[in-house]
Amino acid sequence: MGSSGSKLEKALGDQFPEGERYFGLENFGNTCYCNSVLQALYFCLPFRDQLLEYSAQNKTIGETEDNLLTCLSELFTQINSQKKKTGVIAPKRFVQRVKKQNELFRSYMHQDAHEFLNFLLNELVDILEKEVRAAKSNSGKQAPLEKLQNGALNGMANGNHKEPMVTWVHKIFQGTLTNETRCLRCETITARDETFLDLSLDIEQNSSITSCLRNFSSTETLNAEDKFFCDKCCSLQEAQKRMKIKSPPRILALHLKRFKYIEQLGRYKKLSYRVVFPLELKLCNTTDDAPGSEAEYSLFAVVVHVGSGPNHGHYVSLVKSHNHWLFFDDENVEIIDESVVQTFFGSTQEYSNNTDHGYILFYESLEPKH
Repeated sequence: MGSSGSKLEKALGDQFPEGERYFGLENFGNTCYCNSVLQALYFCLPFRDQLLEYSAQNKTIGETEDNLLTCLSELFTQINSQKKKTGVIAPKRFVQRVKKQNELFRSYMHQDAHEFLNFLLNELVDILEKEVRAAKSNSGKQAPLEKLQNGALNGMANGNHKEPMVTWVHKIFQGTLTNETRCLRCETITARDETFLDLSLDIEQNSSITSCLRNFSSTETLNAEDKFFCDKCCSLQEAQKRMKIKSPPRILALHLKRFKYIEQLGRYKKLSYRVVFPLELKLCNTTDDAPGSEAEYSLFAVVVHVGSGPNHGHYVSLVKSHNHWLFFDDENVEIIDESVVQTFFGSTQEYSNNTDHGYILFYESLEPKH
């Protein structure tokens, strides 16, 4: 890697961003699913900043026991504080912690990067929420400010109803969907909100992210045995249902459902479909009253699945940093041209030599929430 590190420095020359570090991550036997997601998250700047801040605050508190959050914040701090600009780091403590926390990731089998992302974000939320509760019970009424900054903002009890806590993970990744159901008899619309940290999208051959998002919000008719119980009519009625984005997140993580269960085969199959993901994305499926409807996003990371099937293969990631695109493949890091990103859209033919397909896309809002 020494050579590829110095190659990267030579390639960037005096354009090497001030204070930035580009480090490959060692693979501990099929841990590419973890490395590829970590690289995408490291270059998600609001996420990185929060972890570096958390690590600095923990050093001053000093009595925290090891958990996934402390291991991840230490890893990000270790990368960020390297004297060299490029090289390789072994995320050993973090990987050991992941395996200790979740038996799913203990084997040396091929794991799913999206399942790992989901597990990681939810685990971080749990740890932050526990910290806030512990800080509150220690102080009687009010949590110390630094703990609150790391954790919840509105976890105060309101009568008997506790507001859901909003951690910094929520503030970065969480959006809100509205599930609207319209009774076809009385026209009453019932709306139910639900939150998400990422969206999983069904994909079709020769499509685009915009068309996948449109399909995600397309109207579905509920009839026959799927009728909807309308409270106003007090009976089961035919209805129309659709899902729209009510509150777009600051960082939009999109998971392309490339692994599909095929009934006849009795197993999962990888869909190599060509799905175009643009560098700039306009969200078209927001509710009319959504803040920042037609929200605009810019692509900054792609986790790519390499391989023809779901149970084997490899993960790499593409990351945009200071207007340069970089390719991270475990220990190796290289600079790539922006045009290379489109080679990961997928294939128009079912059997193709190209098995490198975009799997998780990370977009950042062009209007950051403060």
